[in-house]
Amino acid sequence: MKNRIVRFVAGTFVLISLLLAIYVNINWLWFTAFVGANLLQSSLTQWCLLEDILSKFFGIKN
Repeated sequence: MKNRIVRFVAGTFVLISLLLAIYVNINWLWFTAFVGANLLQSSLTQWCLLEDILSKFFGIKN
């Protein structure tokens, strides 16, 4: 369950930031890069901040 939420949030952030880059300001692509860097980091270290937030604040387990 937690994996699906993390993927949903990451995908939503990427799509929203791309739309903002097209219609508002190109600098929103930095947010897209940040999301991508976090996904890469979490795949290498097996640690994801959003998973910790979901567990601690919302009580969502695996």
